[in-house]
Amino acid sequence: MKKISLSHTAVKIASRKDFIRGIFSALASVPVLKGLESWAHAAPAGTLRARAKRPVATACDLAVVKGESPAAITRKAIETLGGIDRFVRKGDTVVIKPNIGWNRAPEYAATTNPEVIATLVALCRAAGARRVKVFDRTCNDAAMCYANSGIADAVRKSGGSIYHVINAKFIPGQFPPGSLMESWPVYRDAVECDCFISAPVAKHHGLSGLTLSMKNLMGVCGGNRGQMHWNIDRKLAELTKFINPDLTIIDAYRILTRNGPSSGRLGDVKTMKTVVAGADPVLADAFAATLFDQQPNDIAHIRKAVEMGVGSADIARSKIMKIQI
Repeated sequence: MKKISLSHTAVKIASRKDFIRGIFSALASVPVLKGLESWAHAAPAGTLRARAKRPVATACDLAVVKGESPAAITRKAIETLGGIDRFVRKGDTVVIKPNIGWNRAPEYAATTNPEVIATLVALCRAAGARRVKVFDRTCNDAAMCYANSGIADAVRKSGGSIYHVINAKFIPGQFPPGSLMESWPVYRDAVECDCFISAPVAKHHGLSGLTLSMKNLMGVCGGNRGQMHWNIDRKLAELTKFINPDLTIIDAYRILTRNGPSSGRLGDVKTMKTVVAGADPVLADAFAATLFDQQPNDIAHIRKAVEMGVGSADIARSKIMKIQI
C-alpha cells in the first residue's frame, strides 16, 4: 500500500495492474477536489463509495416539454424544475453522461442529441461550474462515436471537457454486501463529482426493453459488458442507487422505436420533439416508457428499482408539468 498526502487527508491507493506504478512526489500543495476528502475517509482503500446526492427541492416532479428546438425545450424543462442553480453551484465539478455508445449520426436516435448536451453544458457553465466533464464508455470505436454523434464538437463549443475513458480510472465500487454489482469497476470521475447529470436518448433495447436513464449508467461501468447483462434488471437498479444522479434529462426529440440499441435505419426513428427532466431517474424513465406506448411496469428494471426503493414510478400521483413551446 502507498500513502499520498493530499492536504490533511491521507489517501491509501492499492497497487493494481491498471494503476501506473512509480514514485509520486508529495502533493500537499495541490488543492483537494470537493468531495474527495469525505470519499477518502468513508471508502476502503482502492474502492469507490456510492455518491451522496444533495437534497434538492424542485418546482415539480417532472417537466415534459415539447417544441421544435432541442436546445429550447431542454432549457425550458430545467427552468420548469426551478432552474439549473438548484442542481449546480459555483465551483462545482459536473459530470454529464450522455449516450455516445454507437457510431451513428444524430438523426438515427442511437445517441443523445448534441444540441441537448450543448445546452446542458452551457447552463452548467453559466451557473458557475468550475468544470463540466462529458464521457461515455462506448460500444463502437470511441473516436468515431464521439465525432459522428456530434457530441464532441458540441461539448467543446459550449465550454465543456470531453474525453475518452481510461482503464486506470475504473475502480471497484463499494456496493452493499450481497449486491450483484459488488466490487464492479466504476469510473472514478462519475463518483468524484459534485453534480451528476444523466442525459440519455430514449430508445428501444432488445434485452432490457428500453434504454433510458438507468440503462444509460452502464457507460460508467468497466468490466465485462456481456456479464452486466446477466440479471440486468437488478444490476441497473443497484447501479442507479450507487451513482445517485442529481438530475435526469431524457432526450426524446427523436426516439428509436425498434432494432435498438444501435439500429442504423431511419425507418426505426420517430420524431417526438420532447425532453423529460426530473430529479428522480426512475420517475423520468417511467414517464419516458409511455412515449413508446408502454407502461412503467412493462419494463423490468423500472419495476425492480421501485421494489428496491430507488425511486418512484407512480406517474398518476406525481406533479408533472407538460408544456408546449
